[in-house]
Amino acid sequence: MDRLRTLLQRTLGKVSQHMGTDQYGNKYYYIPQQKSWTGRVVREKRMVEPLQKDTYKYEFGNMPIEWEAWIRGKRKDPPTTEEILRNEQARREVGAKAQALIQQEQLLQGIEDKVLLNNPVKTQIKGHASAPVYSKHAASEEPSSTGSTFEPGSWNPQKK
Repeated sequence: MDRLRTLLQRTLGKVSQHMGTDQYGNKYYYIPQQKSWTGRVVREKRMVEPLQKDTYKYEFGNMPIEWEAWIRGKRKDPPTTEEILRNEQARREVGAKAQALIQQEQLLQGIEDKVLLNNPVKTQIKGHASAPVYSKHAASEEPSSTGSTFEPGSWNPQKK
């Protein structure tokens, strides 16, 4: 039975539609839902024929984000060339703005460092910042301890 199925697929083939080619030379195909001769339904497929046939030479970024979203079924229609160019331009603009902000931040950090070198700030640290009192701890009548700071005999309950 498998030989017959293989023979029929080789002679008839699967109907695939070329949906587009990206700027890297990858070709994208769509195979619509089909019924096999046995009545089995073969679901639709989206596939890519990469320009780089060796999978070990594939690197991130060899497929545009828009085409990858189409392949994974995240979008219904394949992307257009104009859309890919528009998104690439927007990514470049965002990258340029990010670089400008990084340079501005480095410049401000350099100015702050110079000011601190000329006028060093002296701080005094006494105790923990959240502690209300910075003096020695006096034993209280109320139980107030945790597992690590428990002192035996520091609390004596009064009988009523």
